[in-house]
Formats: sequence, C-alpha cells, structure tokens
Amino acid sequence: MVQTALDVLYDTLSWLAGLAVPLVITLGALLLALLLVGLLDRERFRAGLTWTASRLPWLGRWVLVALAVGAGILATQVTRRAVDVRLSAQLNARYANAADPAGGQTVQSAPRVSLLTARTYSRSLVLPADVYARLNLNGGWETLLPYFGNPPGLTVQDLREGFTRQGRNLIYTRDVTLQTEEPLGLDTTRVRADLRFVDPAGGRGTFYNATFSADYTLTNPRQEAALVRFVFPLPSGSGTLSGFRLTVNGQSYRASDLREGSVWEGVVPAGQTVRVNVTYRHQGARGWSYNLADRREPLRNLDLIVTANRPAKFERYSLFPTSITRSAFGGPQTLHWQLQDVITAQNVAVVFAQGSVREMLAKVGLVEPPALLLAALLTLAWAGLRRLPLPPLQLAGAVLGLALGFVLGGVLTAYLPPFLAVPLGALVGLTFGVLALGRAYLLPLLVAALVPLAFLVVGHAGLLLALLAAGTLLVLLVGPRAGRPSRRTV
Repeated sequence: MVQTALDVLYDTLSWLAGLAVPLVITLGALLLALLLVGLLDRERFRAGLTWTASRLPWLGRWVLVALAVGAGILATQVTRRAVDVRLSAQLNARYANAADPAGGQTVQSAPRVSLLTARTYSRSLVLPADVYARLNLNGGWETLLPYFGNPPGLTVQDLREGFTRQGRNLIYTRDVTLQTEEPLGLDTTRVRADLRFVDPAGGRGTFYNATFSADYTLTNPRQEAALVRFVFPLPSGSGTLSGFRLTVNGQSYRASDLREGSVWEGVVPAGQTVRVNVTYRHQGARGWSYNLADRREPLRNLDLIVTANRPAKFERYSLFPTSITRSAFGGPQTLHWQLQDVITAQNVAVVFAQGSVREMLAKVGLVEPPALLLAALLTLAWAGLRRLPLPPLQLAGAVLGLALGFVLGGVLTAYLPPFLAVPLGALVGLTFGVLALGRAYLLPLLVAALVPLAFLVVGHAGLLLALLAAGTLLVLLVGPRAGRPSRRTV
C-alpha cells in the first residue's frame, strides 16, 4: 500500500506542478499591474505597501490554514486512491492470504416425499401362422425380440418376456414390474435458519455463517405397510456443507448417493408417523431462499424462522413473513412464516442489504476533503458566534490532525473491518483536533468527523447527513447571540 500511495502522490504532485506554470504567469501579470499603478500614483502605492506590511504576519498565519486544508485534502485523496487500488488488486488476484467465503446466495428446496408401489403391467401379441413360418425360415422367432423395444430402465424392477405357441399361432407376452411413486404431503414442516454476517478485515466481501435445522413429520395414510422415500435436496450456492446429518426416528444416516440429494427409504407401518431431522452448517452471501415447490402444492403446517443480524428485504412476489421482530440498536431480527392449510406456488426469498465494500470506502474517501473544509468553516462560524479566540496556527493544527485521522482510518482498512477502521481513524483525528483547539471547539470538529461515517450506513447516508445538518444548524442558531461574549475561553 505504501508503494501505491507514493505512486499516487507522485501523480498528484506532477498534476500540481503542471498548474504552477499558469499560476506563475498570473502572479507575474499581477505584479506588473501593481508596478504600473505605482508609477501612476506613488502615494497610494506606498500607502498600500505600508498597510500590507503591517498585516503580513496575520495574513501569513491564515495562509497557513489554507495550506493545511490543502495538504489534508491531498493526503486524503492519496489515501483514497491507494485503498481503491489495493481493493481492486485484491479482487482480481489469483491467490489470497486469507480464506474467501465458501458460498453465495443459497437456495434450499423443500424435501420430496412419496409412497413407492410395485405394479406389474402385462401385454400380449398374437402373430399369425404365416408370420411364424417366415420367422422359422429366417433364423427363428428370437430375432424378433429387439423390435419390441425396452421399457424405461430407472423404475423397472422385473422384466419377463417370451414367445409361446398355441396351435398354429405364435403369442408374444411381456410382464413388466415398475416402481411407481405417489406424492405424499408433509404433516408438519419446522425450519430454523440462523444467519450471522461477518465483515472480514481488509475489505473482503461480506458473508454470513449459517446454521440450518429442519424437522419434518409424515404419516403413512394406507391401511397396510408401505415403502416411503424421503428425498432432501442439497442446497445450491452454499459451497461446502459441514456437520450434515439426516436423522429418521432418532437414527442417523450418512449421505451416500447424492445425485438426487440425501435419500432415505424405509417401510412404514400403516398409520405410523415418521420424524425426520436435517441439520448442517455453511457459508453464504447476499441472500437465502427456501423453495417450497415448483408448482402449486398444499401446505398443511409450515413454521419457518430466519434469524439474521442484518436488515432484510424480500424478493418480489415471494411469501412475505407473517411477523417480523426487530431488536433494539441494530440487533438481530427474526422473520417468521407460519402458514396452515394453504395452497401456494410462492417461495421464501430473503435478500440482505449489502453494498460493495470498495464502493462504500470510495464514497467515504470522496467526502473526506469536503469534511476538512467544513471543519475549518464551522470552526470559524463557531468562534464568531460565541466570541471565542481562534488562533490561526491552532486551527491549522486541528485541520491537519483531523486529516491525519482520516488517513489512519484508510490505512487501517487493510487490517480491520471497515466499520471499525474508519470510525477509529475519525476518533483519532477528532482527538488531535480537540488537543489543538481545546474542548470549546469539540462540536464543530465532531460534526466534520461524523460526515464520512454516515456513508458506512448503506442506504441511509442521505438521511443521516440531513439530520446532522439540521442538528448543527439548530445548535448554531440557539447558541449565544452576537454581542454577548461567552464565558468559555480556550
């Protein structure tokens, strides 16, 4: 990052050096105009020089304030460019020194349950005597078998075929035993998904660690024992699953053939209820979905709860929660779907507000230079309204201290999450500013330090800036009136 900052600083200084030529020309023209004025009116020229010489130290001190603001703006811009280049290189690198999230937007589908039944289908075909005579001349009737086709092989349990002779006719018979599936609805569905978002250090993408747990119950509605198949599809977009366990009536099963998901088959006595539990952990990002069905399906009893520590939105035309519980001060929120005896083709789809870390830090860096200028102007207004002494050198030191804090916040994003690094840098800058000017100027410096922090709250920066501006204006208006000196001194 140091090399990147030096490169950006060199480019900026080269750009400023390019502006020096027109500036020198402008100053030369101004001096030439002053000399012409001096030749035309020497008395006024001498009076002007005397006035300028008497106020030169005062003007010089305020020039230092302007230079401090310019140096702070330059430092924050160099830091912003360096942070952006670092994040860009990190996103495009083939290798990394830290683990990347193992999953993306996760979609978990509801399990499929069916009753398996074996059914035998028979058919026969009578061949006339002349056909039988021709087959015997051409090598026998066995040569005719391939032309009758083969039944689907996925559900065939038994196949018997052959020819028999009755009198002068030849009879072909085929008996096929197929396994058929009859859909069986779930009695109850109880799903719990806990999503804990993590903001990793270095500006890497935000992800969540998820814990999934689901309890399902199903009942054999027949009057006799039946073979039941329970298929739990594995989630898509979830990356690596850890701690996966499928438990049926208290007995755990290991996942084996996962082409269709995790499958359990067993004979269930008449009227008996089966309880299935599925648990696993994984990582994901951006959103989480639970697909109930691809077509209209009846739901007898659905109880689904999603807990997340980030505000959630919902995909359009998806099932909206029946209740939402939010914790105070930005704590976890609980989304609850509780449905009974409904028929729906909608799914549960939750999306979480998540802006790009690179874009967020770029906005913070872009607003830091105006924040430095705002700090100088607010301090001047604060001192004028309250008749406080404001030494220019101390003001320049406060601006440079605030700029140093902003630079430190940008550097710390390589080691800490942005929501810790940027506020910590602003706090350090505010401390330097108060040490330079005194506690009497805490409020204007605090306002300037809070302006960049508003962009850390994705989607609400405009509201926070408006409230901050309104509060600052209110404090300035209700403060001590002009002409009434304040008792507070620096």
